[in-house]
Amino acid sequence: MHIAVFSQYHTSPDCPATSRHYTLLTEIAKHHRVTLFTTPAWRPQRLTHEWPWVPLGVELCEARVPYQNTMGPARRALAFAQYAAWAVRAGRRMARPDVVWGISTPLTAAWAAARVAQHWQVPWVFEVQDLWPSFPVAMGAVPTALARRQLFALEKRLYNSAAHIVPLSPDMSRYITALGISPAKITTLLNGTDLDLAACPTPLLVAELRRAQGLENQQVVLYAGTFGRANDLPTVVAAAEALVAANPAATFLFLGHGFFEALVAAAAARWPGRIRLVGGQPRHAVFSWFALADVAVVSFLGLPVLDANSPAKLYDALAVGTPVVVTNKGWTKALVEQYGCGWYAPAGDAAALAARLQAVLADPVAAAEAGKRGQTLARAEFDRRLLAQRMQRILEGVLFTN
Repeated sequence: MHIAVFSQYHTSPDCPATSRHYTLLTEIAKHHRVTLFTTPAWRPQRLTHEWPWVPLGVELCEARVPYQNTMGPARRALAFAQYAAWAVRAGRRMARPDVVWGISTPLTAAWAAARVAQHWQVPWVFEVQDLWPSFPVAMGAVPTALARRQLFALEKRLYNSAAHIVPLSPDMSRYITALGISPAKITTLLNGTDLDLAACPTPLLVAELRRAQGLENQQVVLYAGTFGRANDLPTVVAAAEALVAANPAATFLFLGHGFFEALVAAAAARWPGRIRLVGGQPRHAVFSWFALADVAVVSFLGLPVLDANSPAKLYDALAVGTPVVVTNKGWTKALVEQYGCGWYAPAGDAAALAARLQAVLADPVAAAEAGKRGQTLARAEFDRRLLAQRMQRILEGVLFTN
């Protein structure tokens, strides 16, 4: 079977990114022909060179379309349009696929996948990583009512035309069902994590990292991920400052990069050694930092659309046995409370977040038990290699039922 994959932002485990599709494509390419239509936007951000840029067996087609997290709405929209236009042209020139896999975000990548599938008269699968256009609309990135109506109409058409829809969280699935889409054509596949990489940081390696960072007698709180507008970094930074001011044994690490990097750097300058801007780490190294932490923060703005998201940092922390504090009221709050692997603090409330983190640090036995429960959950439900098998069955299934 020939699978054409449309994903605007491909990454490898050498990048400071989650690299979900690297794992999925690695497994699927063992059984089927895979052609990936993407951009090299993340190539310059590789921090190591331990993995090939694409998995073995994946045929690569790249469009030279730049993209950075710091771009404004207009520049991002241009990048989305450039990729979509290129993807449609390139998809029509390739060898005929049997099935098309379109990965949103952005929504325009899924639109390109649908157009290519229509050209070849083959089924396509719509993977929904974030709710578009609900997310950019909520962030104020779609300024006109006409544009918003057009984008929501496009979203509904894409859901209707897809042979199957694969959202990354149960709340996303409920949102799509509420639009009148049959639950029979929706399968939730969580973002998941790479359990093989999560197993690499042994206690000895973590102890060496702790010594190298001068953290032997410190309680460590970690935020690891994008410093983006949606991640509510001003609240996290304020909570970090309150925490280290009240607890001399606490150190707050920020692992990543993005829009609010200068804000984090300023806090680190005010609290040298106690608040640290570590910077981005390659995918394969990030698990050692999660294993080093006593608790990890999974934060987003208090917007309903963000309650539905499926953050990689949640899965990565739990995979190494580190409990989490989440700030969204959606399914992640329900998950950590149901399995006893984390806690909730309301989005936008720095004092509440600092108090919650201090309470976790004050009871290390309870935190360790929560971490163990999270690791058990991760091993049972979050393995991306198993998710790849499910995705492969979905792709095969739409071919044989259409």
